[in-house]
Amino acid sequence: MEITVLQNYIDTIIASKQAKEEKLQAICDYLESKVSYYDWVGFYFKNGDKNELKLAQFTGEPTEHTIIPFGKGICGQVAVSNKNFVVQDVTEQDNYISCGWKVKSEIVIPIFVDGEKIEQLADLEASKKVLKKAINSLLGLEIVDQLNVDVDEFQKRSALQIKDDSEKEVIKSIEK
Repeated sequence: MEITVLQNYIDTIIASKQAKEEKLQAICDYLESKVSYYDWVGFYFKNGDKNELKLAQFTGEPTEHTIIPFGKGICGQVAVSNKNFVVQDVTEQDNYISCGWKVKSEIVIPIFVDGEKIEQLADLEASKKVLKKAINSLLGLEIVDQLNVDVDEFQKRSALQIKDDSEKEVIKSIEK
């Protein structure tokens, strides 16, 4: 799985003239077909003014969990916490709602744009930005970007440390 290839294809879907629902379905279908360990891919959105999630587009085994109250299950928990949740073994989660017998792990990602949680994909421009951010999260690209920043910062600090150590050696030699 080449992440750049996935991202580029999804960018093409997002930029297409398809309706929002068709884009979401195309993304689900594409990810499920290209990422071997994804058995089910889908989008849940807040259900109007209710404190619950409603299933939108998805690919995979149908689920009876088309409505999930906030706080219930992994998705409902993420709706409350607003934090990514990666579950390696769903059987170890007390709050897990079984969506299918094949599901052994889950990745649930809340979608934010400019610090605001997205309840719905409203207009086309916002949709493009939201979908891109969600897919980057799902593919781990945000983590990769942060790691690159961290590595750069570490290298800069290491270079300063070396400089500081060499200066210390010079000072020690002068003091002798």
